[in-house]
Amino acid sequence: MQLEELIKKSETRIFKAIFPNTTNHYDTLFGGTAMQWMDEVAFITATRFSRKKCVTVCSDRIDFKKPIPAGTIVELVGRVSKVGTTSVVVKVEIFMEDMYSDHREKAISGEFTFVAIDENKKPVKILD
Repeated sequence: MQLEELIKKSETRIFKAIFPNTTNHYDTLFGGTAMQWMDEVAFITATRFSRKKCVTVCSDRIDFKKPIPAGTIVELVGRVSKVGTTSVVVKVEIFMEDMYSDHREKAISGEFTFVAIDENKKPVKILD
């Protein structure tokens, strides 16, 4: 399978509703929760891409562009952006949309690096 096709097939999308239990004292999505969700989507994307055991080794520059208020819907989108010998970089974007209108905009973005590992937790080639 071609690299471009693997990248396309591994794109991961997850939707979530923002409820009060995930917000801070400003009634917006707690940053730590957003980062956890982003790492999860990035992990799923890296695993679907490589079909190997992968671990997070780095999160890089997470930009919080817009606060995400309670009562909105978010879509997390993970896409492979770079492929190394033993690693893969996944870009994750969070888009927010109003529940009762078509308004949608990017709120958060960041990149996560994963390394493929073997049963001894040693790095292996990300692709065979």
